[in-house]
Amino acid sequence: MIVTAKISDRDAFIQGYGAAAGALVEKMGGKYVLRGPGAELLEGDFGAGASMVISEWRDKDAAQAFWNSAEYQEVKKLREGIADCQVLLIEGAKING
Repeated sequence: MIVTAKISDRDAFIQGYGAAAGALVEKMGGKYVLRGPGAELLEGDFGAGASMVISEWRDKDAAQAFWNSAEYQEVKKLREGIADCQVLLIEGAKING
């Protein structure tokens, strides 16, 4: 799962949504591969300065179970009005390891 987020209130985002989402990702079997702010745009027209989050799941069904869970629907409310997000889900074979 790949999330690109333009965040207007970083402190509120991290303390509210970030903490709650992180705990839920772990609880539901996901793990973060990358969490970082300040993306440098090299090509295209979306994402300059955005935060990027990549999480890994055992399979697409597990990621969708997280995304569609009642718990996550409540957590998502914590980012309303402070973040504009683009979320992608992609299934692929492991390249390394």
